[in-house]
Amino acid sequence: MKAIRILIRGIRDAFKSVVRNFSLSTAAITCSSITLILVAVAMIISYNVKNITQDLEKELTIVAYIKNSGTNENINTLKASLDAMENVENYKFKSKEEWKLEMKTYSDTFSTALEYLETNPLLDSFTITVKDVTSLKETTEEIRKFEFVSSADYGEGIAENLVTAFDVIEKVTLVLVLALVLVTAFLIGNTIKLTIFSRKSEIEIMRLVGSSNISIRLPFLFEGLFLGILGSIVPILVTIYGYVLLYDHFNGYLFTQILRMTEPFNFILYVSMLLLIIGAVIGMVGSYHAVRKYLKI
Repeated sequence: MKAIRILIRGIRDAFKSVVRNFSLSTAAITCSSITLILVAVAMIISYNVKNITQDLEKELTIVAYIKNSGTNENINTLKASLDAMENVENYKFKSKEEWKLEMKTYSDTFSTALEYLETNPLLDSFTITVKDVTSLKETTEEIRKFEFVSSADYGEGIAENLVTAFDVIEKVTLVLVLALVLVTAFLIGNTIKLTIFSRKSEIEIMRLVGSSNISIRLPFLFEGLFLGILGSIVPILVTIYGYVLLYDHFNGYLFTQILRMTEPFNFILYVSMLLLIIGAVIGMVGSYHAVRKYLKI
């Protein structure tokens, strides 16, 4: 029962402190709101870049063409070789007759030209998807060495540049998220320090009457918790409404059909929950360090 009374008293005193020190509380809430909005933006960018990268990686394939002299037995041998390769996720065989039918649908010119030809000039092929796109070049070079493979291509140069660019963006946004979280904790902690400093005499009196360390610390911990939660409300609203509006405005794509945005639900709900947790945790951690380090309680 004593622990419950201390807990209730701590919550009550924390609430009173937030109201009593309204200007300092407003400053802490405003600072945390601004930084958490930036955290939300960085998280949204980071997650979307990650998804776009994964989508692009799925589109990066190797097309291996088989020599005209290749027989069904040779094709089966190539299939066995592809099955044995560690980096090959899956592959799809397309005969030259299937290529001919497909190319006829491209335009009337293609259709007419192919009809005039006595023999099919196209080649059988394998479209190969890899597990690790960073090893796309090495895998392609290995396939080129296979007997009866005429050529193997994967969009050399462009593929590597795309993967590298998005990988850099993803890492930068991740670092930015972590940096902004630390900045938010620093701002709330400093604001709590100012609040504590203005109440030094009150804390000294609590010490003199025999209050335990936990009964002194607890209100400040809850105060940091309240400030963190209150500071996350505006960023959560901005995240939900802002992302939905942005998604609808661009119809789910950024600049091109290739760059597909992450669908709002349940993505923004997860981001909102993370913002609430970040705000609450760093508020408490900032308060704890302020009380422990600044006042040496």
